[in-house]
Amino acid sequence: MDPVTLSRLQFAVTTIYHFFLVPLTLGLSILVAIFESCYVATGNETYKRLAKFWGKIFLINFAAGVVTGIVQEFHFGLNWSGYARFMGDIFGAPLAIEALLAFYLESTFIGLWIFGWDKLSKKVHLAAAWLVAIGSNISALWILIANSFMQNPVGYAIENGRAVMTNFIALVTNPNLPFQFSHVLAAGITTAGFIVLGFSAWHLLRKNATDVEFFQKAFRWAAVYALIGTVMVGVVGDAHGKFLAKTQPMKICAAEAIWEDEQPADLVLIAGIDQKGEENTFEIRIPKALSFLLYSNFTGGINGLQYWQAEAVAKYGPGNYIPSVTLSFWSFRIMVGTGLIMALLAFLALVKPRFKFLDKSQLFLKLLLPGMALPYLASTAGWVLTESARQPWIVYGLQKVQDAVSPNVTTGDVLFSLILFFILLGALVAVTGWLMYKSGISEPAAGKPIE
Repeated sequence: MDPVTLSRLQFAVTTIYHFFLVPLTLGLSILVAIFESCYVATGNETYKRLAKFWGKIFLINFAAGVVTGIVQEFHFGLNWSGYARFMGDIFGAPLAIEALLAFYLESTFIGLWIFGWDKLSKKVHLAAAWLVAIGSNISALWILIANSFMQNPVGYAIENGRAVMTNFIALVTNPNLPFQFSHVLAAGITTAGFIVLGFSAWHLLRKNATDVEFFQKAFRWAAVYALIGTVMVGVVGDAHGKFLAKTQPMKICAAEAIWEDEQPADLVLIAGIDQKGEENTFEIRIPKALSFLLYSNFTGGINGLQYWQAEAVAKYGPGNYIPSVTLSFWSFRIMVGTGLIMALLAFLALVKPRFKFLDKSQLFLKLLLPGMALPYLASTAGWVLTESARQPWIVYGLQKVQDAVSPNVTTGDVLFSLILFFILLGALVAVTGWLMYKSGISEPAAGKPIE
């Protein structure tokens, strides 16, 4: 119950609430623009109806995402003034560009998209749709430029105890950025695919559905979209893991619960982890598999957590530099496990029309209803891994979390705001979910655009 722990918990809560909304915004903005592109190219009114129907869910999600995002920014002045003083010169630049360029872009053209259906030409309205999608994803890009610096600092110098930017180009070309942005984009595509699959499945299960063809088309598009997303997540995640093995080896060791040096390295599937004793009490392993995943061969070795702890002490001074292995290990497995399940479901949804037992099965459609929660579970676990396995650093190798917290906040201050944020943001996310549910189960009027 100290301010550091409570501030970390508070930021984790607000980040998770916010990231419930971000991936769907990113992925659904693109899918809606694709639907409208098909409408403009073919003149098929069904695609216009698809764009409008799923666009409502995008708008609900976007509005709530703006609110939760603003709350996050308040943290830097309230709970993390040490971080703001140390990182303000660097962190402020991409956040300012995100607000002035990307957010204004998407906000402006969202208005044109909503109110311009009967006032703009088809091509101009389509351009607005794509500018919304581009703006949403550029917004994520600038946020991730800032976060990538925290993961892999580049283009900076330390002056008077502060990190100052010396090379803006290095900041925006951070080698960590392509992996992180691609991973988030793929997560967004996956999330949008499963939301459309889930709501389409709900309508297809109804005996009295009035527009089966409409949701069958949405289902087919979503199956392709979700499968593309899950494959992208896997490919990018594999490449990112190889990169992190070089730049954040402690994170990889924590995610795999590797305490001692291994040559070659086994993949630990399941383990009982004793953090205090720095060992695993039991393990189920695949021999040499981790070597293959990290180095594409079966002979590569890996230095364990104990080795990197000694290296960190020699470089940064006394302290415990090993993150929570239990949290990192299991959040990684939740992320990967749900990803594999989603890939299987997306593939089955894609091939569903080709197999009679799938095409006629209501069980598969029913599985897609709880399947809508899987991308949220995977994204949450992924961000927990990304941030917790970097501990004790808030900026890797430059600033520890304990030095980033505001020195004057008390336990009572943080506890009060934590409870307040938890309740209010939880209510906001619940209302957002309810509005998305009501919008998703609404029946489109047959043969005419949805108003």
